[in-house]
Amino acid sequence: MSQITPSDIRNIAIIAHVDHGKTTLVDQLLRQSGAFRDNQVVAERAMDSMDQERERGITIKAKNTSVHWKDKIINIVDTPGHADFGGEVERVMKMVDGVLLVVDAYEGPQAQTRFVLKKALAEGLSPIVFVNKIDRPNADPLAVHDKVLELFLELDANEEQFNAPFLYGSAKNGFAVHNPDETADNMEALFETVESAIPAPKADADGPFRMLISNIDWSDYVGRIAIGKVLGGSVKIGDPVWRVKRDGSRERAKISKIFEFSALSTTDSAEGVAGNIVGLSGFEDADIGETLGSAEDTEAVPFVEIDPPTVRMSFSINDGPFAGREGDRVTSREIRDRLFREARTNISIQVEDTNEAGIFAVSARGAMQVAVLVETMRREGYEVLVSRPTVIEKEVEGQKLEPYETLYVEAPDDAVNGIMKSLHGRRGKLDHMETKNGRTFIEATVPTRGIIGFEFELLNLTSGEGIQSHLFKEYGPFAGEIRTRNTGTLISMEKGQAMTYSLENLEDRGRLFIGPGEDVYEGMIVGENPRADDLPVNPTKAKHVTNHRSSGDGKGIQLSPPVRFSLERAIEYIAPDELVEATPKNIRLRKRILDSNERKRMAKVGKN
Repeated sequence: MSQITPSDIRNIAIIAHVDHGKTTLVDQLLRQSGAFRDNQVVAERAMDSMDQERERGITIKAKNTSVHWKDKIINIVDTPGHADFGGEVERVMKMVDGVLLVVDAYEGPQAQTRFVLKKALAEGLSPIVFVNKIDRPNADPLAVHDKVLELFLELDANEEQFNAPFLYGSAKNGFAVHNPDETADNMEALFETVESAIPAPKADADGPFRMLISNIDWSDYVGRIAIGKVLGGSVKIGDPVWRVKRDGSRERAKISKIFEFSALSTTDSAEGVAGNIVGLSGFEDADIGETLGSAEDTEAVPFVEIDPPTVRMSFSINDGPFAGREGDRVTSREIRDRLFREARTNISIQVEDTNEAGIFAVSARGAMQVAVLVETMRREGYEVLVSRPTVIEKEVEGQKLEPYETLYVEAPDDAVNGIMKSLHGRRGKLDHMETKNGRTFIEATVPTRGIIGFEFELLNLTSGEGIQSHLFKEYGPFAGEIRTRNTGTLISMEKGQAMTYSLENLEDRGRLFIGPGEDVYEGMIVGENPRADDLPVNPTKAKHVTNHRSSGDGKGIQLSPPVRFSLERAIEYIAPDELVEATPKNIRLRKRILDSNERKRMAKVGKN
């Protein structure tokens, strides 16, 4: 390792919108660089190692890998493509010297492309553009080339960035070319472009050791691992280092292990050299944004500015009748420890204690980011109650401001009227609209409050064909009242087991969220009322047996399948006076106040 100099290293982040082929491209770079044996079985999207990433088909956590190309080491950071996980992207910008922008040859640059590229250009990183899926029907790589250049102009790219090299190809089929008309059967053109167009890291190999912690990992064997690019000098196992905290205080520690990234794993190393991306262990509680240095007077390295969270939700202990049935981590102390642990490795999430015992405020970028956290906690055995997202408002010079987002929608032409009506009701303002090949592309500015729950409505309006993404734009004047749900709920009056007989009668009242045999309790939401008010119902009522009617009559009852909510959809569906109960085995919707008499009393107090 000591023979490797910064000129032998290239550090690059791969950025793209969701589904544009970013992780598939990383797969191909790993394969074609010889990272895998010929007979090695490797799953598709190998970098998506988390269960939820494979299930959802998206990247959630930024991950490091590296490939060897000729005599060069190419460190690659695979980043998420969803705006809710933008914090993962922002923090890796200090680790890399260039970005590989992957753009779909049909869809062109999308919302997340714009967001991440803006951050990368502002950091002065050198871009390479890879127009992916040129073998796709309706692909128009040359038109996409022009759109990307327009985007560079909009985002104030400098002359060098504007003249970024363009490559075309297919990550799925494993080829890259300099011109859409060319043919090839490998990624050699891309490797060569990375080597020539991405600058070597600016690192002083002969200076004192310095490193900015840009990511955190965990090992059951060595504990916390600080990941970052070595900005100067080198570090060896056993070396004493100083940790410069964000508040300026300093703490001494000793390096116990050094890790390098290779293919899908990490390998132990004796030395971390200037310019390379490495993991260091030996700290109990190192944090993202802190600086490590060999001298006590090491100056802190400035960290990238992270966009603030825009929505807030409350997490609390499960106080329902079924609490503790399915999870083994149910106390407020366990939930608090888990949330604060998450906030330390995910800098775009903020956790605060509240005035109420057992309730914690969690601020994040969006409902999906929180849904991923809750799903992770469920799988770890936690039981939690989660509230509906509320936006984080500000007051400037006596004026109330709220966050606004740019919403991008792609939908069939015949659904546009319904979408425009919905956006109007959510206080949206149309910025741009165009039609192409039977699809309409809408760009609008909408208050963040108006986007909560919109995706579910869009899927209904477009029969599942609508696609939407959104991006924080700015804080603006309060838009006024927005009602995102026009229906009420069916609320169970009793605790027990849902009966087929009673559910058949309830089907006339609205859509059901439960099926026969499921356990229910008083205050649990069991269905949707088409009218705006809540309706108390009894789903546990059994069929009475008489001389004329046996209990077996009615066994042939055919019920409609109940509506099943994903965690994210449940969080966006509930009203302010409702909660989502998430346990390892179930997702239930319920009222904050379970007792119906207490709810009526509180409603009267609220009116007065």
